[in-house]
Amino acid sequence: MTDAPGAGDPGVPAALSAGSAEPWRAPVAAGALEAVVELPGSKSLSARALLLAAIADAPTMLTGLLRSRDTELMLTALSVLGARFKDLDETGTHLRVTPAPLPLHVQTGPDGLGRIDVGLAGTVMRFVPALAALADAPVVFDGDEAARRRPMAPLLDALAALGAEVTHLGEPGFLPFRVGPGDGALLRAEGARVAVDGSASSQFVSALLLLGALLPGGLELTPTGPVPSLTHVAMTVATLRERGIAVDEPAPGAGDGERTWRVHPGRPRGGQVAIEPDLSNAGPFLAAALVAGGRVSVPRWPAASTQAGDAWRDLLPRLGGEVTLADGTLTARGTGRLTGLAADLSDVGELAPTVAALATLAGAQGHTSALTGIAHLRGHETDRLAALATQIRLLGGDAEETTDGLIIRPAPLHGAALRSYADHRMATFAAIIGLSVEGVSLDDVECTSKTLPGFTDLWAAMLATATATTTAGQGGTGVAAGSSRGPVTPGDGA
Repeated sequence: MTDAPGAGDPGVPAALSAGSAEPWRAPVAAGALEAVVELPGSKSLSARALLLAAIADAPTMLTGLLRSRDTELMLTALSVLGARFKDLDETGTHLRVTPAPLPLHVQTGPDGLGRIDVGLAGTVMRFVPALAALADAPVVFDGDEAARRRPMAPLLDALAALGAEVTHLGEPGFLPFRVGPGDGALLRAEGARVAVDGSASSQFVSALLLLGALLPGGLELTPTGPVPSLTHVAMTVATLRERGIAVDEPAPGAGDGERTWRVHPGRPRGGQVAIEPDLSNAGPFLAAALVAGGRVSVPRWPAASTQAGDAWRDLLPRLGGEVTLADGTLTARGTGRLTGLAADLSDVGELAPTVAALATLAGAQGHTSALTGIAHLRGHETDRLAALATQIRLLGGDAEETTDGLIIRPAPLHGAALRSYADHRMATFAAIIGLSVEGVSLDDVECTSKTLPGFTDLWAAMLATATATTTAGQGGTGVAAGSSRGPVTPGDGA
């Protein structure tokens, strides 16, 4: 088993998710932007909607579904557990879901095993094993090489404590592993209770909450320590309630180890479900307005949302932008002048790479930023803290990895050959930097298909709206003028 990547090497997967043959040259913004960007559905909401539809009491009609590598992996995984899916139009965003019966009937191979490839999708590797504990045959889970470095022990330990049969097929606590077949104990469990260490990922908490409704007595869940990205837990609770499942939340002010969620039993309702656009994926496009100047608008922005990306309304003004929401459209405006910030991102960790990109460009303008509360990013698609610090330093920036975050200090920037580590948010980090720093290239921009298929086309269309009248310091950061214009030599990223 490969050890988890350390601070000096975020790790390089054996095979990239989509395998770009040639490095992608990040385009520099020619001037101020005037763009409207239509974004596909939320990855996080799509994953939850698919899973709840797969175990619902009646068929579900989904609209606005994201079709990306992550959702395709989720569709395949839930099909192995007996759910059925039918596209209702050529876009694939309108889907009919026929739920699986209970106990879940596994589609097995000749060896009597169901097999699920999680790829590098956190929602598949964390949410689906909990469901597999209710299946009528054993299911083997495995994924990309980088997925084998992502922690799984808290969830697997919790499932075992509930009575599931878990067999480690490699290093304990990591992929690959087998779930089931148990003796049906979970489907007979009354008043089930479990504790889980959620400090590495809120997905462990969400996975058990999603499972809890299917247990005959529901589930009482207590995380033993701090839970990062609580917005994602709130999203899970909201989606359960929208589907008719009662959830009791912790008392206000409850401390770590004292917060308890109780999920009441029941099959989620089927029916019509519309999925919001992905507000986290909106971040790089909105950030572009701050870097290049001008404005970028994202339609269909909800008035209120449990998505972490709704925090852009607060974060972008702290980085030097202006944000307005009117008639369902969120617009970010900028001048190219950025500011540093000190921000606790513990509840919105998935936004950290985009915030770090803006903070790095702000550093080129003389500002210091401190990002905290994101130690859990070490267990994402790659060790994102190590990856961000490494890539910032490759660009000439000054980045220090701390216990739970990053400090980014003033430093001039130059072009560099950056690596994505098969991580979609590291890829968009590079794209943002490239808006004002010439000579930025990326080894695998196609890994953005994990959550945002067609990213490069959307990015190019946005940049095509730029006016060429902006001068450095007005509509751009002014970094590009002093950056490298020559051929980019690949670096080792370390």
